[in-house]
Amino acid sequence: MTSISCVVLISLLVQLSGAICPQGCLCISDILNCGSLGLDRFPNPLPFTTSVLDLSHNRLTWLAAGSFYGLPRLHILQMSHNRISLLSPGAFHNISSLRYLDLSSNKLQVLGKYHFQDLPALEVLLLYNNRLTRVESNTLMGLGNLRMVYFSFNQITDFPFFSIRKHSHPNLVTLDLSSNRLFRLPIDDIVVLPVAVQKGLFLHNNSLECDCSMYRIFWHWEQKGYPSVKDYKDDYKCLMYGEPQISINFLRSSHFFENCTIGKMISLISPKADKIVYEGEQVRLDCTGTLNGEDLSYSWITPHQENISQLIQNGSLRLNQDGSLDILAAQSIDSGVYQCTAVDNTRMINESREVNLTVVAQHSMEGSFNTGYTTLLGCVVTLVLILMYLYLTPCRCGCCKPPPPSPAISTFGEDRCTLTSIFAAPSTDRLKSKSQTDRHVVFLEPLMTGKNGHPKAAFVVQQSTTEWDTENFTIIRERNDSE
Repeated sequence: MTSISCVVLISLLVQLSGAICPQGCLCISDILNCGSLGLDRFPNPLPFTTSVLDLSHNRLTWLAAGSFYGLPRLHILQMSHNRISLLSPGAFHNISSLRYLDLSSNKLQVLGKYHFQDLPALEVLLLYNNRLTRVESNTLMGLGNLRMVYFSFNQITDFPFFSIRKHSHPNLVTLDLSSNRLFRLPIDDIVVLPVAVQKGLFLHNNSLECDCSMYRIFWHWEQKGYPSVKDYKDDYKCLMYGEPQISINFLRSSHFFENCTIGKMISLISPKADKIVYEGEQVRLDCTGTLNGEDLSYSWITPHQENISQLIQNGSLRLNQDGSLDILAAQSIDSGVYQCTAVDNTRMINESREVNLTVVAQHSMEGSFNTGYTTLLGCVVTLVLILMYLYLTPCRCGCCKPPPPSPAISTFGEDRCTLTSIFAAPSTDRLKSKSQTDRHVVFLEPLMTGKNGHPKAAFVVQQSTTEWDTENFTIIRERNDSE
């Protein structure tokens, strides 16, 4: 009964907490409106049933980690017109279902990766009218569902266009960077943006430099009727020679760009690739680069300037739909630099790529193998010899005959092969066995000179008694006057 009562009590508390509305706020079903209340901190408690939360027009200054804890159903969050200048890591933790986030008209200055990494379902992000000067390259990383993002009316001087690609942001259709401080644009990154992003890329009201490459892009976008240019044609201005006082309209002052070749394609160059294969193998040369789309055409130039069409008809080459080139049986004569060009007629862009192919003959491969095999065999033989030297010693105790005794060396009876018998303390059994036999240990002393000038040898002989006694020795000194 006690456990059942606890469960009922907890459920009642949860229902009551979901039904409680913060003081001054307006609660309508799953909507919580706490706007324009002059709040400088989060209202408490927040009903867990909330899916729409409006905290706009207040005095909030920062978002701490876990600020929205207990709101798993939150889909829309409006926090515009506050004084927020800091977003702590984990500020949006536990609201991974959020789809709409409005942080416009605040005091944010820098955006990093960790700010939005907990919002994989986010579709609309409003950051206009802040004080942003820099956007990190991974700010929008992981936001695969993002459709619209607004950075207008900030102080941004550089934007990581290279981070926007078809595979990373497949649904993005609006990228508003208007009314910022962009001066130069990375043309190579912009021209490879997905077409849907180019159509919704707003760059008007920036301090752009008058440049032929930028004029060419805007001119092409106007000709194609892109809304980002067509609807704001009068707001695309540039600074002539970098002087603010000379501002001209990109698309209304064509006489300033008479020397620009507007019909010319924009050319890109991909990094060079190297490929090594053996003679007779089939090899594929890729033509992959930054361009993608259905309206692409490919062409190849061989090292010997041969006719590709004829080689394809002969069956030695094969051109695939993705632009890659197959050499069915590579030969040494096929070595060299192959150049591929991909052309996007819709965006007026071409991209070239070089592949350096090296075909190695079979005998070279065999020679390399033989050299490696010989080296390996030599290492193995050397290792075996070293092991034999270390572990297969030529003399083992009990298997070799002892050398004849010499008066100039010490004699130790049976233990001839090990030094441990000299220094180790004898066991009781060994002492008893040794008591059966007298042992003589001979120590050679330095030569001494006799009276007649002849050298004489001195020996110290230790004779063991029937009982082992290390303290009693009988020392016999013998002199050999004959030597």
